[in-house]
Amino acid sequence: MLVDHETGAEWVPLAHLGGDGTGRFAVHDSLLSEYAALGFEYGYSVDAPESLVCWEAQFGDFANGAQVIIDNFLVAAEDKWGQRCGLVMLLPHGYEGQGPEHSSARIERFLTLSARGNMRVTQPTTAAQYFHLLRSQVRGAGGQPLVVMTPKSLLRAEVSRSRIEEFTSGGFRVVVDDPFAPATADGRQPESVLVIEPSEVARVVLCSGKIAFDAMKWRERLMTGSVPAPPPAAIVRVEQLYPWPEAELSVLLDRYPGATELVWLQDEPENMGAWPFAHGRLHRLVRDRYALRHVSRPESASPATGSAALHNIEHDDILVRALG
Repeated sequence: MLVDHETGAEWVPLAHLGGDGTGRFAVHDSLLSEYAALGFEYGYSVDAPESLVCWEAQFGDFANGAQVIIDNFLVAAEDKWGQRCGLVMLLPHGYEGQGPEHSSARIERFLTLSARGNMRVTQPTTAAQYFHLLRSQVRGAGGQPLVVMTPKSLLRAEVSRSRIEEFTSGGFRVVVDDPFAPATADGRQPESVLVIEPSEVARVVLCSGKIAFDAMKWRERLMTGSVPAPPPAAIVRVEQLYPWPEAELSVLLDRYPGATELVWLQDEPENMGAWPFAHGRLHRLVRDRYALRHVSRPESASPATGSAALHNIEHDDILVRALG
């Protein structure tokens, strides 16, 4: 609507359509097809291998509608036809208490489809890690598809920020050591009164995604509280789930010679997330050295509860079981 501020006269263009010389106005509802959108981006990435082609879903579960493209092309085209591509799929993976359908990008599906180095499945937790991950894709990390699980709550979170020098040097790390343990992988001391001495660590907690920061905050409450805390636990982030970083994990675990227990902690229900995939690989790696167990939400047919109150209760429960 247009208004003449001097006279107050109003002009509504849509009320004057249909006459001679006024043109036409039509409204069409377009089909929201993730199947078509991902198919287009996949084809573009095959035709322009020198380009960084990214397809981002508003919510991770939007990939459900594109599952045919994922199954038949993204994960199997190289095995079937020798056709390679570097397409990047950015899938928000939440577990912040939102509705069930928008909580999960179904990490377990992509890990089930992973074999023979057909793609990378990652979950970066800092800005620098995300930058170096995309940079590695541009530089041709195997010419394979890249699946990135991106927790929405970390987009503006202070804990996910990185210093300038972390962007200008280094690269993507498939495993990130505990930032509160001295002599960490990036060679800097933690900016905190809480310091974890590697030789005193009795339990190593492996996790992927934002749950690591929740665990670190919970651990700090335990260690700085008035109640005697359990022996310190190291919290290690697995930033690349496939290809599985077995060699890097083996080297990192050697930093904790006194640890006797290895815990896989995840925010997802037991039958989802990375645990069904990681279980056998961890057992093969540490069965003669650690007592291995996992901590997760109970098995579920739905990706999330749909209740913020129940979500928070389950969230605190898994942190208690993982850390005390």
